[in-house]
Amino acid sequence: MKKDAQKTLLAKTTEELHALQRAAQEKFSQMRFDLRAGKTANLKDLRAAKKETAIISTIISQRKHE
Repeated sequence: MKKDAQKTLLAKTTEELHALQRAAQEKFSQMRFDLRAGKTANLKDLRAAKKETAIISTIISQRKHE
């Protein structure tokens, strides 16, 4: 994820971040399922989806503690 993308995430509200988090987690789950089923072998996309989920979770966590 590029720095510009992270800055746009920081500009979003907490509710929007929760919605993005749910969507990113669903995407990651589907990608893991597809990987185990042999439908995809692109690990780079899987890592990117996992990283996106982690970044969103981190931002939400930081906002809770502020």
